[in-house]
Amino acid sequence: MTRSSNIRLRTLLMIGSALTLAACDGAKNIASPGEGTLVTPPPAPAPAPTPAPTPTPTGPATDCPAGTANVGVINNLRNCSLSGTISGALTLRNIRGVVYSLNGRVNVGVDLGGDPGAPAAGGSQGILTVEPGVVVFGSSGADALVINRGSQIFAEGTATRPIIFTSRSNMESGVNASSIGQWGGIVILGRAPIHTCVGTATPGTASCQSAVEGLTGAFYGGGSPSDNSGRMQFVQVRYPGFEVSPGNELNGITFAGVGSGTFAQNIQVHNSSDDGIEWFGGRLNHKFLVITGADDDSIDTDLGYKGLMQYVLVVQRTDGGDRVIEADTAGGETKTPRSNPRIANFTFIGNRTPDSVLLRGGTDYGLTNGIIRNTTATGLCLDIDGAQTAVTTADTPTDEAGAPIFRSVIFGCSGAARDESDVPLASITPIITGNNNLLPPVTLTLTDIFLPGSFETAAVATNPRTAFTGTGTFLDETTFVGAFRNAADTWYAGWTCGVGTGATACTAAPSPIQ
Repeated sequence: MTRSSNIRLRTLLMIGSALTLAACDGAKNIASPGEGTLVTPPPAPAPAPTPAPTPTPTGPATDCPAGTANVGVINNLRNCSLSGTISGALTLRNIRGVVYSLNGRVNVGVDLGGDPGAPAAGGSQGILTVEPGVVVFGSSGADALVINRGSQIFAEGTATRPIIFTSRSNMESGVNASSIGQWGGIVILGRAPIHTCVGTATPGTASCQSAVEGLTGAFYGGGSPSDNSGRMQFVQVRYPGFEVSPGNELNGITFAGVGSGTFAQNIQVHNSSDDGIEWFGGRLNHKFLVITGADDDSIDTDLGYKGLMQYVLVVQRTDGGDRVIEADTAGGETKTPRSNPRIANFTFIGNRTPDSVLLRGGTDYGLTNGIIRNTTATGLCLDIDGAQTAVTTADTPTDEAGAPIFRSVIFGCSGAARDESDVPLASITPIITGNNNLLPPVTLTLTDIFLPGSFETAAVATNPRTAFTGTGTFLDETTFVGAFRNAADTWYAGWTCGVGTGATACTAAPSPIQ
C-alpha cells in the first residue's frame, strides 16, 4: 500500500469514529469528555405525611382569669365567679372552657350621683367589658348585675357570637318553656331626666333622683339627657326577673334614667318573670328588640321616658303574660318631663284578655307601621285610661305632645279598643280612624307566628319621620308595616334563641361561642 493510500485510510477511519460519536445523544449524559458514562437522575423525594389535626380542647379550663374566683365546674365548664363591686376596668374574656357567674348583687362602680360635674363623695367608676360569645349566669333572684350612675357596661356580641346572660338552671339543662324568674336580671342606672324625685328636688334636674325598684340603695336620675352608660349589642337575657316583695320586682332589663349617649340594640329578653324591659325616665333609643315570654308586661315605660324604638318583636307565651305595652302609672298625669315613647315597625303577638296595649298616666305615645295581634277570641288591641292621656280635657300640663299617634297600624284583634267611662270608645275612635290604620275586622296572613304574609306586605306604610316630627334621623324611613319587610327579612336569625324556624332553643344549655 502506498503512502498516500495509508493517509486516505486513516482519514476515513477518523471521520467514521466522529460520526459514530455524534450519533449518540450522550452529549448531555456524558460524565466527563470521552468517558461515556450515563448519569441516572435521582428519584423525587416522597411527600411528607400529612400531620393529624390537633383536636380542639374540650372540658373545663384549668383556672379562672384575674378578677374572678374559681368556684368549680358546671356543665363541663370552669365556673368563674364575680362578686362585690367592680372598680376600675374588668374584661370578661371569651376563654375556651370558661363560663362566668354572678355571686349576689354585682355592682359595676359605686354611685357617682346625678351630676357629672359634681361627683358624689365616695363614688367611683367601674367599666365592665364582656367579649363576644361569653356566657354569664345567676343562680337565684339575689344574683343581679347592676351598673351604677357614672359607670359603664360594654357587652357587644355579634350576630353569630351573641353574649348570653342566663340562669344556673338553664346551664344545667333544667328549664322548660314555662320557666321564668331564675335570677335577678340586669339593672342600668343613669343620670338622664326623670319626673319623680326623692324629697323636694325639681324634676328633670341633676338633683332629682329616685330609688330603683327591686334593689336597696340604688338610685337613678339626673339632668344629663345624653348620659352614656355604655354599649350593649347582640345580647340575650334568658329567664330573668324576680319579685323581691309584692309590687317590688326586678325585670329582665331595667333602664332607669339611662341617657341617649348609651347604645342598646339587638337585644332579646326571654321569659322574664316581671316585665321584659322597663324604662324609668331617660332618653334611650333602640333598634332590633325581641321580647319573648314575659310573664308581666313586655314593654313598660314610666316616669318620663322619652325614647325611640324601631324594629320591635314581642311574642307572649301561651301560658302567661300580661300586656304587650303598659305605659306609665296612674297618678303621674301632671308630672314633667312627660313620657313620650315613639315606636316604629313593630309586630306584637299578645294573648291577654281583654287588651294588649294600655296607655295611661297621661303618657304621650306614638305607634307607626305596626301590627297588634291578640290571639284570644275576645281580645282587644287597645285601652286608653284617663282623659289627659287621650287629651279630652282642657286641664293639660306643660310638656304635652297631644293625643296618642297611630299611623299605619293593623289592629288584628276582635275589637279595636275598650269602651270605658273615663275614655269611652267614642273618644278613642277618632284617634285611630284614618291615617292608613286598618281596624277590625281584618284577616291576618302571618306565617311562622309573626312573619308577614300577603295582607301585611300590602298594607300602606307611613314614613316614621313624618309620623313623628321632630325626632331627627334616628328612625329609618321605612316603606313597610310590621317589624319585617317580608318573610325573608330575618334580622333576628343567629343571635336570638327560640325565634323562627331552625333557631337554637332557649332551653338548650349555652356554652361560650369561640
